[in-house]
Amino acid sequence: MDKLEVYRQHIQDLLKKRASIKSANLAMETQLIFDTERDHYQIVNTGWKNNTTRVYGCSVHVDIKDGKIWIQHDGSEIAIADQLVELGVPKQDIVLAYQAPIMRQYTEFAVG
Repeated sequence: MDKLEVYRQHIQDLLKKRASIKSANLAMETQLIFDTERDHYQIVNTGWKNNTTRVYGCSVHVDIKDGKIWIQHDGSEIAIADQLVELGVPKQDIVLAYQAPIMRQYTEFAVG
């Protein structure tokens, strides 16, 4: 399996695992969005809080661009970047896209 296929599988496996954790709020739905043709991967939460307040948001958004994993948003407690490294993805292949480009040079990860 080539590098990008491995990355796709790692991302999908991690997001599936996160999405399987059920919210205490039964009125919430967790949606996995995998665009494997364009390499966009998201967890989106939809529903209602107390039946009065609409909840909608993307908790995780990961893309693959130019052979690297771009973490656009990670609203979880356990960093997906660290989990990818644990799975063997080199840090130079992970971009923390939610960091300002000028600040990425100070992380252990790729700048872009």
